[in-house]
Amino acid sequence: MRVDNPVSVERSFVPTSSAATATAAPAETTEDASTAAPTAGASAEPGVKVTLSAEGLMKSKSSDKNSDIDESGLPDNVKQLLKMIRELKAQLAQKMAELQAIMAQSDMDDETRQASAQALQTEVGSISGALTTATAELARVMRDQKLTTEQSATVGSLLNG
Repeated sequence: MRVDNPVSVERSFVPTSSAATATAAPAETTEDASTAAPTAGASAEPGVKVTLSAEGLMKSKSSDKNSDIDESGLPDNVKQLLKMIRELKAQLAQKMAELQAIMAQSDMDDETRQASAQALQTEVGSISGALTTATAELARVMRDQKLTTEQSATVGSLLNG
């Protein structure tokens, strides 16, 4: 079972153009350097705001972080299980961080914090169960396919990496 909650990730983009550098250049040439920095910093406001869900963020990074698995030379079903285990580990880490953040919030009343923490603990339990199942399935597939010692070592390093 997979449970996803959208999480906002904000990134700011400030375009650099010849007009922006042209206005910054005269400020740097003034004699009083202390006034140049605030002037340049004051005009640097975010131009574009992009918000990605946790799933979208993971998908944007998935091709890069799994390239070592794709290039490992392992059977396809082992590769898929390794990718699934990585994804589950990432989800588990995210939920644990969310749980810690909720527990650290002091602006929330105790009942609300406790309810939120219980919901996250349920999600953590579900993800942990899925991770255990995927790991057991990987062990079974490795045994059934009679992977070589070298392939088994590769699986181990990919699991820990």
